[in-house]
Amino acid sequence: MASRSPATGPLFVSSGDPAADRRYQSALGLAARGDLAGAVEVLVQAVELAPAFATAWFALAAMREQLGDRAGAVAAFEQACAADADDYHGARLHLARLGAAAALPEMTALYVRRLFDHHAPSFDRTLVERLGYRGPALLRDAVGRACESAARPMRFDAMLDLGCGTGLAGAAFRPHVAHLTGVDLSPGMIDAARRKQHYDRLETAELNAFLSAQAAAGACYDLVIAADVFAYMADFSGACGRIGQVLAPDGLFGFTVETHAGAGVILGETLRYAHAPAHVDEVLAAAGFAVLAADPQPIRTEKGVPVPSLVVVVGHNEPLAFSR
Repeated sequence: MASRSPATGPLFVSSGDPAADRRYQSALGLAARGDLAGAVEVLVQAVELAPAFATAWFALAAMREQLGDRAGAVAAFEQACAADADDYHGARLHLARLGAAAALPEMTALYVRRLFDHHAPSFDRTLVERLGYRGPALLRDAVGRACESAARPMRFDAMLDLGCGTGLAGAAFRPHVAHLTGVDLSPGMIDAARRKQHYDRLETAELNAFLSAQAAAGACYDLVIAADVFAYMADFSGACGRIGQVLAPDGLFGFTVETHAGAGVILGETLRYAHAPAHVDEVLAAAGFAVLAADPQPIRTEKGVPVPSLVVVVGHNEPLAFSR
């Protein structure tokens, strides 16, 4: 495998072969000038010199796809996967998107961390201003309605914000929470959240590992929020089970999830997972949650088109009938 820098920086900065590195940089220059065919030729030379140069394989796959060479793109994505088990670039996801994967893959922690570290500096502007993101506000309103229906005040001693990002949900819920904990896989996102000063505690950790550690320590939260988190998880059943272990007996768990009209889980062109509403019901029932609300509300747009989503609030009771 080619050499790598720390997980938060570029991967495979050098292939270990100066000649291959030069060809890679030359190919990027050709692509920038619009000569994709020339760039492909040079990238082929680069990977011949350094067969484990995953970054070059990924670039080759992307350029072949742009040129309409699906088979060549699939072959190069497969080589990128073979060269990098951590799948920093998300080659496995692209294989699934192209219908060339045997099964729907999970995103690796390294890929997700790199993705959000990269977007952290412009995350709020891009998500809110360009994509019309409103997940935290919709969740706050849904939790408020659940509290009103139960004749309980919207006031929580302890809240856990899973995948807290830059702190958008923290800002929405801060007035209703005495102690607010946020956790995110991306150090860049945690740094941005810390600057906003909404949280009493912030942790950089993988979601499932954090929940397991919290359960082992006997932690208990009155409110758990996961805003725009399950779009990056093909299987969120394990997370739901662990959330149940740290949720207070009368606590609430609110989350958003992108949906689609078919069955099961799909990976969209945007490399985000969408879960069928019936599949969401199954996951929640298996985790022992009662659905208090499941409202179809687009939480963001993509190319100006609302993304089908559900805003869901659940608690620790027997499943209840509800309508969408």
